[in-house]
Amino acid sequence: MELTPELRMHLLDYLLRHADDRLILGHRLSECCGHAPMMEEDLALANIALDLIGQASFIYQLATETENKGHTEDDFAFLRDPSEFRNMQLVEQPNSDFAYTIVRQFLFDAYDVLFLEKLSLSAHNQRAGIGAKALKEANYHLRHTKQWMLRLGDGTDESRSRIQHALNELWGFSDELFIPDELDQIMVAQNIGVDMESLRSAWIEEVEQTLKEATLSKPGDEFYIASGSRSGYHTEHLSHMLAEMQVLQRTHPGAEW
Repeated sequence: MELTPELRMHLLDYLLRHADDRLILGHRLSECCGHAPMMEEDLALANIALDLIGQASFIYQLATETENKGHTEDDFAFLRDPSEFRNMQLVEQPNSDFAYTIVRQFLFDAYDVLFLEKLSLSAHNQRAGIGAKALKEANYHLRHTKQWMLRLGDGTDESRSRIQHALNELWGFSDELFIPDELDQIMVAQNIGVDMESLRSAWIEEVEQTLKEATLSKPGDEFYIASGSRSGYHTEHLSHMLAEMQVLQRTHPGAEW
């Protein structure tokens, strides 16, 4: 499709926010390598992390083509400051314990399947293609984390207590999944992006059904936390994470490996 200079810049911003979601969440999951409760889960989380980082790489590549200013995927991933990242606050939350990791991933996966289903219908062919490919992976991710929600929620008193606590703590970050901003509205008007509000009811239905089966309680709306992550406002966790993630590239600028 034809892109005006203004629409090209809007598309670049739109691509970066969704690439950032996947890069940051993928890196968070990579931190679990060697720390999962069993070897099979260690491998599963590592594979999900690789899926997400791979998706981010494809989107960053499209972003470089869209911007057309000589930047690389590594520039976007490793040479931006925290305030320049546009990922949701949910995905930057730390792996406090295994329950936190699973709840964070489940809340994102339930959203991501719905988001990618709509994105695969985008009028922007390259973006639609990336969405369709990522959807296959996202469906697996959701099945995996949903099974862990059921296993931990309907397991021992200890596992249920821990996952309910994680759900209560992370629930406040879920509302921003469905709050559109001006950029979302522009992308929807151009048939490129996804109407975020239209996903909310299906997401709630999926989450509530899973929580019911897992004998967990849905937190109330009072748990919601105001957020401006799409404008560069983040929790302190992102800065610490990026300092570690970017140290090699910033120490040896332009290095290739």
